[in-house]
Amino acid sequence: MTQNVRTSVNSSNIDSKTRNMIMLGLALGMIVACLDGTIVSTALKTIAQDLNGMDLYSWAITAYMLCETVLIPISGKLSDIYGRKPLLLVGIGLFLAGSVLAGLSTNMVELIAFRALQGFGGGTLIPVATATVADLYPPEKRGKVQGMLGAIFAVGSAIGPLLGGIITDSIGWHWCFFINVPIGLVMIALTAAKFPSINVQEKPYIDYTGMGVLSIFIADILLLFTWAGNDFAWISVETLIMVIIAVALLHAFVKIEHKVKDPVMNPHIFKNKLIVSSGVMVFIFGMTMMGVLTFITIFLQMIMGYTPTESGYVTLALVAGMMITSISSGALLNRTGYKPWLISGPIFSFIGLLMMSFLHNGSDLWFLLLSLFICGFGFGCVMSVIMILVQNNSSEKEMGMVTSTINLFRNIGGTMATGLFATIISTAFIQKLNAIPGLSDAGFPMTTSILNHLGEIMSEFGPGYVQTIVSDYGDAIALTFLVAAILILFVAVIASFLKTRPIVSVKTEKNLDQVIEKEE
Repeated sequence: MTQNVRTSVNSSNIDSKTRNMIMLGLALGMIVACLDGTIVSTALKTIAQDLNGMDLYSWAITAYMLCETVLIPISGKLSDIYGRKPLLLVGIGLFLAGSVLAGLSTNMVELIAFRALQGFGGGTLIPVATATVADLYPPEKRGKVQGMLGAIFAVGSAIGPLLGGIITDSIGWHWCFFINVPIGLVMIALTAAKFPSINVQEKPYIDYTGMGVLSIFIADILLLFTWAGNDFAWISVETLIMVIIAVALLHAFVKIEHKVKDPVMNPHIFKNKLIVSSGVMVFIFGMTMMGVLTFITIFLQMIMGYTPTESGYVTLALVAGMMITSISSGALLNRTGYKPWLISGPIFSFIGLLMMSFLHNGSDLWFLLLSLFICGFGFGCVMSVIMILVQNNSSEKEMGMVTSTINLFRNIGGTMATGLFATIISTAFIQKLNAIPGLSDAGFPMTTSILNHLGEIMSEFGPGYVQTIVSDYGDAIALTFLVAAILILFVAVIASFLKTRPIVSVKTEKNLDQVIEKEE
């Protein structure tokens, strides 16, 4: 298939000062994009009450994550065609516009719409920023930079709830959105003037049909895992219909991508065993990490009695572990290779998650912090190394497409984890509730919604019943940590079978495309 011809960025032609300015701007973009995916979580109840939209409050998060995930593969491909700079500026423009409008929202529908606009911006920033590393740095230097971006991703995702709580309690929830504006303007100032451009040498072909079908497919999958178990049962007509739609869309997408001139997601990249293996690993990693980030906050507040701000401080132990290994793995990667990190990291996370599965409302603080730190220590070993592995084994002209594909797998895994883990918690909790005498006869709902009736249960049955119910809910959440521990071990298993080539230098990078084509 003929592809659009473009002049790529030569990393050797960019001076170090310019490169550092660009990377600082990209780091700021990564921070605001990752931060905004979680910053509203602790502020959401206050926002929904203020805007009289408690029945719609969950859509403020869903809309952002959905639009971000849908745009990731599209923006990655477009950046291969038009270059990173225009996509980056469009992304930050959408993000800042969405931030200002979200902060000015007067009702919940407006907020959800503007959060979706933010999501489109975030879905452009993240894949373009990670792909730019491959443009600006030769393979032997990418590890250190991707390690730093990985640490930024971890910090941005994990401190969002803490920062959201502090801002909401001090200056108001509107500033959870307005805070993005000065950071975004600094990012534009650092990157717009010096960011290298490319020359498109012929009129580009855009796979509009493929982009449309892929977007609907992703939306269908994400909404299925958002709604199933909440709005309708997993085994239901609605689930069957959405699964049939997903299968039909996937079939149509594959046929389209095999026929078009320049596909949005070229089928031949899935012939690269390293890319396929990396996609599976990052999917599992996304499930595990986002599942932990989501439900450890609930556990700390519901079971251990921490305030939202206090729980945010506790999760910094997880962030600390992730930062240490994310940065060190990138810095040492040229010496160690990929596999030591991809095998040892999941083992560390397994140990941390196994410890977390024993948490209860009386657990010591030191045990809680240690388990979170070890879990994060393992996560940090994996998150950047997978991206570097993919970039160093991909064709330069398809760097944006491949990078965005990996980001897509991670986002889908993270979204699916929320639905799947919530189902595990609900099932385990209901079984425990049915074993408590008298509850069902008293007319209380035998689901997780019983947690909204603890005051009534206290009056009717006494504090012992309430303590039992809360403890049982904690045990159900702890079960998901055990499931996550088992899941993360599959990353180590897959990594142990990888056949990786040595990290090439800038002198041999020019021949990499030919090597990849021969292997495929």
